[in-house]
Amino acid sequence: MAEMNAKGESPEILFWVGCAGSFDDRYKSVTKAFVKILNKVGISFAVLGQEESCTGDPARRAGNEFLFQMQAMSNIQVLDGYNVKKIVTACPHCFNTLKNEYPELGGNYEVIHHSTFLQQLIDEGKVKPADGNPFKGKKITYHDSCYLGRSNKVYEAPRRVLEALDVELVEMKRCKTTGLCCGAGGAQMFKDAEPGDKEINVERTEEAIETGANIIASACPFCLTMLADGVKAKDKESDVKVFDLAELIAKAEDL
Repeated sequence: MAEMNAKGESPEILFWVGCAGSFDDRYKSVTKAFVKILNKVGISFAVLGQEESCTGDPARRAGNEFLFQMQAMSNIQVLDGYNVKKIVTACPHCFNTLKNEYPELGGNYEVIHHSTFLQQLIDEGKVKPADGNPFKGKKITYHDSCYLGRSNKVYEAPRRVLEALDVELVEMKRCKTTGLCCGAGGAQMFKDAEPGDKEINVERTEEAIETGANIIASACPFCLTMLADGVKAKDKESDVKVFDLAELIAKAEDL
């Protein structure tokens, strides 16, 4: 963004990479897949790079309101400094915080989750999976992220993206408004589980496996991590794969 700004240029969108997309080895592949898609369709985009900080979502969920406001105000200052209007992110936690919580601190932007953005590209005919795409006819189940689904009512966009792959979409018993959390929300991602009989991510993974799907599709870094760990716990790594929507589209387009 700094480089584009220095040339007097402004991008069509700011791609908010997020902590997982920047630092988590598994989720970096989602960042790369989404960037490949953006490059293919010729969308002008920029990233903040080292000027991007955590949105503050984990701090607020864990009860540290002071840290949240510090992080948020710092980000708002950077975003407003570049006159950012439109943000796309692959993380529902970043999406929810930027869209619904930054306005109360003066940060007002058009914020779009990458599932909705991918659906728009498909609807416009800019993204078209190849005829021989590797997922054609496969059974895929989609896991609703809490912050994307119940918090922001984004249910159809991810499913429309999957339907474009010409797959058999099979729903879990608990889906959409009655979807089950992966177990990582509310800053639980960063602490040990509470005492109990079963980990939530194992429960959710069992529901996904019951559908008979070969692939579990996700649209959230936390969910992807928890479901992949669940598949590992059930010793099903050779039978069931966990992918983000961007990875599926990029692979289907042979990018």
